[in-house]
Amino acid sequence: MLKRISAGVLAAALTSLSAAPAFAGGKVVRWNSGGAVETTSFKDVKKFVKKGIKPTTNRGLAEGVALSGWSAEEIQKGLKKKYSVNVVYVARFLYSKKGVKFLKNQTKSYFPYWKMKKTSVQALRSAIILASAKGKLTSMGIMKNLPVDFRLADTCGTYDGSQNVCAKGKCSGDQQCTSLLSWYVFLPACIQANQIKDKVAASPVRGLW
Repeated sequence: MLKRISAGVLAAALTSLSAAPAFAGGKVVRWNSGGAVETTSFKDVKKFVKKGIKPTTNRGLAEGVALSGWSAEEIQKGLKKKYSVNVVYVARFLYSKKGVKFLKNQTKSYFPYWKMKKTSVQALRSAIILASAKGKLTSMGIMKNLPVDFRLADTCGTYDGSQNVCAKGKCSGDQQCTSLLSWYVFLPACIQANQIKDKVAASPVRGLW
């Protein structure tokens, strides 16, 4: 179905998605480790991207940056980098079998706080599609459009707090290849690379007459 998706159908879907109460609690991530929970809001992330690490930086976010495998400046730059996308092509991918498998893989330890794995695919897909609507995709845009609070779970061996960073050949070591902020930095590029574009019909062969 999605291979035949039209701009009109997608526009209706986007209207439906945007009508949902986006970012109900304003929590990009609740860093859930054992019994401890640190909370980082989108406002905290915006402040970091603009000003860098400061004494007043949200503690969970500061620790996330320190454990990302990258410098604060690299994370700042990566979170706001823009990637050109076509929202129709993005939606085709994310609704395809390959796309659903990708979304499941990408929500290994990062998923909705309350519903957890039950709604992880739908929630992340919604955020990515809405963030792609104007043709430019960023990590910040995905964060801003999360429909519910998300958590990074590292609890009692059930979840280990690591993500499957989509950066083959571009990350090095456990932190760069598994940390949440590294995952966010590379996610838009991965979406851009996996868009399912329109098939171009072959031109008819003209005879020599």
